Amino acid sequence: MTATSNLYHHGNLRQSLLDNSLQLLRAEGSEALSLRRLAELTGVSRAAPYHHFKDKQALLAAVAEQGFVELAALLQQLVSDEQIALEQRLQQAVLGYLDFAQAQPALYQLMFGQTLWQLDSSTLGDATSTTQFQRAAKDCFRQYVHLFERLQAAGQLAASSNALRSAQLLWATLHGLATLTRDGAFFTRSDLAEIAAHALAQFARARA
Repeated sequence: MTATSNLYHHGNLRQSLLDNSLQLLRAEGSEALSLRRLAELTGVSRAAPYHHFKDKQALLAAVAEQGFVELAALLQQLVSDEQIALEQRLQQAVLGYLDFAQAQPALYQLMFGQTLWQLDSSTLGDATSTTQFQRAAKDCFRQYVHLFERLQAAGQLAASSNALRSAQLLWATLHGLATLTRDGAFFTRSDLAEIAAHALAQFARARA
């Protein structure tokens, strides 16, 4: 039994396909991803990837879902760390998000791009994969909602404040910073920490 067939036999081929997809994504972008190319890269038959992904849309959704799962795990670790103050957790969650976006620009662009978000029911393709991807994205976002809820419970956010809206505003700010930095529009990556600190200062004023 070959190494590849052994992976398939034990149910690990899907993860191998996802790992190779990430490599291809980082090297050549999402346009280079195809099930046929992925089969060649993984060393399996052209039909093998279709056992795990209905079409390219399903593959892209699965890759993006994995990105959100990774980012959510990072944020959850920071948010739940009882050893540091809540304000420090917020700062680390902000910088962790920006570090992720900088370290994996192609994956980040796929996760938030219109390829997976701006779809109607007639062009949805594999609805199950897209639904799972969007659920993972929302689970990731909820880490910020939980953090603002903790700030509110600790009296560091006004009782009248809306934790959901605060999280949405922060997420929009972070996404704007990450996108502008990637595109080189207004500032360099070295400015990010200072700009993020300034943004958090605005939230501190709102809390006061």
